[in-house]
Amino acid sequence: MPQPDASDPTPRPPRRKRYVGRNPRSFQDKYKELRLDPATLAKVTASGKTPAGTHLPILLPEIRQILALQPGDTVADATLGYGGHAAALLPAIQPTGLLLGLDVDPLELPRTEARLRALGFPPATLAVHRSNFAGLPKVLASLGLPGVNALLADLGVSSMQLDNPARGFSFKSDGPLDMRLNPQRGQPASALLASLPPHKLAALLHENADEPRAFPLADALAGNSFPTTRSLTAALHALTPDPAERELTCRRVFQALRIAVNEEFSALDSLLRHLPQSLLPGGRLAILTFHSGEDRRVKKALALGLANGTYESIADQVIRPSPAELHANPRSSSAKLRWAIRAPSP
Repeated sequence: MPQPDASDPTPRPPRRKRYVGRNPRSFQDKYKELRLDPATLAKVTASGKTPAGTHLPILLPEIRQILALQPGDTVADATLGYGGHAAALLPAIQPTGLLLGLDVDPLELPRTEARLRALGFPPATLAVHRSNFAGLPKVLASLGLPGVNALLADLGVSSMQLDNPARGFSFKSDGPLDMRLNPQRGQPASALLASLPPHKLAALLHENADEPRAFPLADALAGNSFPTTRSLTAALHALTPDPAERELTCRRVFQALRIAVNEEFSALDSLLRHLPQSLLPGGRLAILTFHSGEDRRVKKALALGLANGTYESIADQVIRPSPAELHANPRSSSAKLRWAIRAPSP
């Protein structure tokens, strides 16, 4: 092997930092996954984990069957995320169909659009808009579209957001207590916690996460400063005597704060209110939820639509991931899928 020329003035790139142990634990150290090394991605996925910086689409075969897309259809992916669902839906609408991709995250959206464009479909078959799903009617109006043939809404956050400590979504790694899907708008979770009185925080914990200890937790947390995810996690551990309950308490509190910071329930209520006007007659919709607060809203709205004739049929039971999918993607464990079909024109 030739030896480097000591007289060469060209600066050498710095060596990668070595991590301790067999596998990297830090998000920043998972460079093979973050660089989308195929062999590493396959190995991580086969172990039942989601590779860092990626997201595995949930209930994909079931969603494709529900939406029943045809060539030339217009479909809206109201929560584009990593683009896994969109990548699987695009082939079905070729060559003249249109996929509208909406997402509020300004950091991930350009990366997702680049991945989808790289699939090689005609440029006109994909239109990407930075908007949350409540903005779907405005996007349709801007394009002069009366509605869509199918709609998918995969609620919550994506793995690449949860895994990145800089986004502040997870109690499992240290970072700023932020949680904003759009870091350019609104206030971070740390500011929300510092400003809320105990009774409002308790209501938030109860409504957004069904937290059974909402009042004592709110009394201890409200109005205090928690600048990082680690500082809030340490406080929650101290407030939870039973070690077996600590992770679940952290999960519920972080979920409740995330929903409040991003006003997710008000956006979902707006989407459900405008869905009938956004779907063409006979149009199909599929909505993935991940906790009871979301599912209650979707179930109620679809049942009301069935009763008043807006929907021709709806799911009579939720669809859940199969055991095989749960093994391959443990993050799918709380997913519930509901669907509806818009009634035809009178």
